[in-house]
Amino acid sequence: MKSRIVHVTIALLGLFGLGSCNKNIDLNPLSEFSNEAFWISEENTLMALTAMYRAGMVMPLNGGAEFSPSDWWSYNGLLFLEFATDNAYDRRGDNAANNRMTNGTLVSDNAALLQYWTASYRKIAMANFFLENVDRAPLSEEVSARFKAEARFIRACQYFYLAQFWGSVPLVTTTLTPAQANTVTKAAKSAIVDFVITELQESAAALPLHAALPAAQRGRVTRQAAWAFLGRMLLAERRFGEAAAVYSNIIQAGENRIDPNYSSLFNGTNESSSELIFATQYLQGMASNGMLQHIYPATLGGWHLHCPLGSMMEAYQFVDGTAFSYNDPRYNAQNLGANRDPRLNMSILYNGNTLNGRRYVTHPDSTLSPDQLTTSRQATRTGFGLRKFAVENFTGNLQDGGVDVPVIRYAEVLLSYLEARLENGDAIDQTLLNSTINAVRGRSSVNMPPVQETDPAALRAILRNERRVELAFEGIRYWDLLRWGTIGQVLNGDFYGAPYPGATNVRRKPGTAVRDTYSRWFVTSKAFRVGQDELWPVPLSEVNINPNLR
Repeated sequence: MKSRIVHVTIALLGLFGLGSCNKNIDLNPLSEFSNEAFWISEENTLMALTAMYRAGMVMPLNGGAEFSPSDWWSYNGLLFLEFATDNAYDRRGDNAANNRMTNGTLVSDNAALLQYWTASYRKIAMANFFLENVDRAPLSEEVSARFKAEARFIRACQYFYLAQFWGSVPLVTTTLTPAQANTVTKAAKSAIVDFVITELQESAAALPLHAALPAAQRGRVTRQAAWAFLGRMLLAERRFGEAAAVYSNIIQAGENRIDPNYSSLFNGTNESSSELIFATQYLQGMASNGMLQHIYPATLGGWHLHCPLGSMMEAYQFVDGTAFSYNDPRYNAQNLGANRDPRLNMSILYNGNTLNGRRYVTHPDSTLSPDQLTTSRQATRTGFGLRKFAVENFTGNLQDGGVDVPVIRYAEVLLSYLEARLENGDAIDQTLLNSTINAVRGRSSVNMPPVQETDPAALRAILRNERRVELAFEGIRYWDLLRWGTIGQVLNGDFYGAPYPGATNVRRKPGTAVRDTYSRWFVTSKAFRVGQDELWPVPLSEVNINPNLR
């Protein structure tokens, strides 16, 4: 049963005016009703708070596909960030906004950047207005403290993303007039970071623990969620000892666990799992999404935007824990998931798989298949599709799906805790490995061999690959590469798709006469510009209005 946070959102579509004037920062969040008459009850106040969770997300009563990021936590805003990485490719081609973030052509008029910027400041404006007016409502001290903590968490998370991807941005904590918004200046990144840390620390104290959250309130933020975002901020700032202490709070609370069923966390069958620390909730027929429309293969009526890359497939180990190799006798070109980490079959569709009773045929010589790998069909561009988040036996409107989108899972917490301990120079022993990375790898549906490596350099490589595999397609990879400082190395060069030994129609890199050694389909090249592309440019339309944002 979905929580009230989803249901109550429907009533708010006409409550909060979400359109801007000529400046995205000056959004007036309450333009559709009398402010004096609104703050009269706890119910109304909860409605205003709930609106912040889902502000801007596409959610008409019959669902709908998102054609741009409407929120950091929407399926488009979060999951489609994978297209900017070595994990996946946007079927719409090299000129698609997310692909252009890292292929050497990022510019300030990139449409996705404007959408992320707008979504962030929309939520910030709503949170500021809420915090300035919540004391008008007749609330108990406890309820008031919690409501304020939730609003501060939501606002802090927006600044977390802004700091990670833009660095220096305006730090707005009060409602602005249009004139103020059009002349606002940027704060130093350090000020944004300090603000986020303080807000998350203080809001966590007033938030309920995960186990204390009633089922009817599932979807609202908990203390563990605040700690998890605080841990992310500290990791990014390389404050590893502090990050480890924060993640330890979540672990010591003992209320979250690794779920034995990996695939159930993403297909809508296990949305109350304690592994899901924070997730965006959707409800079919009421507050739904068009994720299935975007990820399903053509044979099922999907648009197949999400195309995993070959390097992602290659990141999954063999079942004995050794690295994948095309030269290993266990490699099976006709069944890529054979002898491999089970998460491969739970995450990626490949040629010959079956989904919803339909065979997924991507072979480039298979001219009768709607999912034939080409450069022109509305189908895969890599030979792969997304099984993670796909729903088996789904019937109905693909733009009216109800699968939740995980934002933070306990698996990330355990891997981040180990990373913080490792990078802090702490001693690593088998007990620590077993309680972190091996707990993730050892879930019963995965059951990969335990890691025993304790050498820091070797363990770092293992841990980073484990994060990539475990969190594949969940919108984490881009941020990981940025904070590790490896993004310029990883996102430079040629990227391939699936291998098709013996195929006639295998795409070669343009200008190259010889096909790939392993008969992989050439997809694209990336040329991330080190020293330039680590920070996104402020959207051009914003700078045109306010030159202070240059």
